[in-house]
Amino acid sequence: MAAAIVGGKSVGVALLGCGVVGSGVVKILHEQADLLRQRTGIDFQLRHVVVRDPAKIRQGVNLAVHTDAERAIDDPQTDIVIELIGGVERAGQLVERALKLGKPVVTANKSLLASRGSELFALARQHNTCIAFEASCAGGIPIIGALVNGLVANRIDALVGIVNGTCNFILTKMTRNGWTYAHALAEAQKEGFAEADPTMDVSGRDAAQKLAILAALAFNVRINEGDIQTEGIDKLHAADIKFAGELGYVIKLLAVAQRLGSKIFLGVHPILVRRDDVLAEVSGSFNAVSVYGNALGHALFYGRGAGQMPTASAVVADLANVALGVIPTAFAKMVHFADLPPASILPPRELISRHYLRLMARDEPGVLAQVTKILGEKRISLSAILQHEASDGQHVPVVITTHQAPQGALRDAVAAIDQLSAIQKPTVFLRILEEPKEFAGD
Repeated sequence: MAAAIVGGKSVGVALLGCGVVGSGVVKILHEQADLLRQRTGIDFQLRHVVVRDPAKIRQGVNLAVHTDAERAIDDPQTDIVIELIGGVERAGQLVERALKLGKPVVTANKSLLASRGSELFALARQHNTCIAFEASCAGGIPIIGALVNGLVANRIDALVGIVNGTCNFILTKMTRNGWTYAHALAEAQKEGFAEADPTMDVSGRDAAQKLAILAALAFNVRINEGDIQTEGIDKLHAADIKFAGELGYVIKLLAVAQRLGSKIFLGVHPILVRRDDVLAEVSGSFNAVSVYGNALGHALFYGRGAGQMPTASAVVADLANVALGVIPTAFAKMVHFADLPPASILPPRELISRHYLRLMARDEPGVLAQVTKILGEKRISLSAILQHEASDGQHVPVVITTHQAPQGALRDAVAAIDQLSAIQKPTVFLRILEEPKEFAGD
């Protein structure tokens, strides 16, 4: 499949999984068949649609479906396999089967790529085929293609992205409507933006898996999910969103990869973003990825990062580019996961940044002096202090922002502060994202 399929040819497709995204792929291949033929000269034929339970096929998918994935893959009329079943074990077995037969695979499976990407890419190379995975990160936003192709002339210095639509929807509701986390999560589930079990999203793991893929492509190193410091939004309080707003910030769940000397810092956490930063305006289920290159400077990739049709759009784009030979040719020649050296990771304690602290202090003289003494001993300089009246008659919320300091020193200081008898622990500790220099003074 390394060569292009010339105009007038048909390509047989086996679709594994016909859930939300899979049914969107079916819809595009049916409704846009003429457009795809005009643009590519190829007639895409859905030879197989494989599902776990044919009785649960989505309304509007008028196809003969079956449950035998192996038969679909092995069929000589199957030229390209689309894997949309998700997960790691079963999906990995089927992708392996297709690659060993020399059949290209199109996938949106970030979990599989984050855990087994290096191995599967090596297998694809071994059998003279390829893996296309644009839909695995940020839905319909063409960020993979940008990193691999459009920005190939740049040394990427940083990626800062909102790459989980569920969390961004929840945070938008908490920020704009003053809702609690539980209220916003319930609304996200009602609107179909969150699963019944939202753990993968709200814990930050979904974003971390996407960051592992994006950072590997950006920095040309091998990255494991375990390399990424990960914190979700499930413990975030509405009070911190409110106080951040009073200080001129918005809280976003950001996936951050930064080149710092010879090392790379990787993290996913709720972070305070200045209200005038472009990422602060990314709302609802939308995603955005800021990329900083040495030649280009700053570029923003923005769009719908999840949902049926945006993700299906990326899947079909990969399908077309595989059939045209664009992806197979590049895959055979370019450096990929299988060839990359392991990343040299900056320990989170060594990351230098500004920080936000929110502590609950007993309303009595001398408490703030004890807190500032601890921070001073850790060589942490304060930027601002915001104090409100006591809400329960005893404890006062005190918000402190710092100048740049190592994260390890902040964590040690917070641990010491929480040992004070006048402090109601735990003290909240969040990073503040530095404003990009090119925006300063705008």
